[in-house]
Amino acid sequence: MLELTLLGTEGCHLCELAQQVLIQCSVYRTDLSVYLEDIGESEVDIERYGVRIPVLRHDQSGAELDWPFDVSTCLEWLQAVAPVNP
Repeated sequence: MLELTLLGTEGCHLCELAQQVLIQCSVYRTDLSVYLEDIGESEVDIERYGVRIPVLRHDQSGAELDWPFDVSTCLEWLQAVAPVNP
């Protein structure tokens, strides 16, 4: 299973768009498991991610993909951080 965290905040329109992108990506990458993390509870996370959200993080490697991203960009990033053999 490919474990990812989508960092955002409640009510964030861009975060909702990122969720839709991930739903579309899951058609091609059925191994995705996405945890939604609200950074609004942590001042440290707000400082680190506040102007970057939504941010998609690959949990195993710590690699991050900042918004904006579309399905194509996301799939390319996923292949780079967690390759799937053809």
